[in-house]
Amino acid sequence: MARTQDVVELILQDHRRMEELFRRMRSVEADRAAALAEFADLLVAHALAEEAEVYPALKRYKNIDDEEVEHGEHEHDEGNQALLDLLRVEEVGSEEWDEKLEELVKAVTHHADEEERTILNGARENVAAERRAELGAAFLRERERQLGAGCGSVANLRRLVGS
Repeated sequence: MARTQDVVELILQDHRRMEELFRRMRSVEADRAAALAEFADLLVAHALAEEAEVYPALKRYKNIDDEEVEHGEHEHDEGNQALLDLLRVEEVGSEEWDEKLEELVKAVTHHADEEERTILNGARENVAAERRAELGAAFLRERERQLGAGCGSVANLRRLVGS
């Protein structure tokens, strides 16, 4: 993927990577467990970086709806719970695993779609390119920090969802 600093483009790149990982997790020919492990780290790092660096900054713009930003944070919680539910399934590819995977796909896809239509379009239209680049750099730093800390582990997800 192209190396960009624009926070909108960086978030969109992560969304497309998540979609690719969903395809791998659904494929009986792929290493589904490895795809899930990569997905878990990416989803959690992405959400925590958005909440730490992007969402608070975007709330300062009058043409970006604060309620949409707060709703996005709530949807992160739902995605984390769905991810934890999938990670707790013992047998990859079992009927239960497939059911929990589809619940995760539904939660994350719904969030990404809403975020792209509301928050990211608002950011693209109302935030200067230079500021989007600054936010992108901060997003990447926090995302990488979270990835380095093993943020997608079951223990960390339990802590995040409070179970």
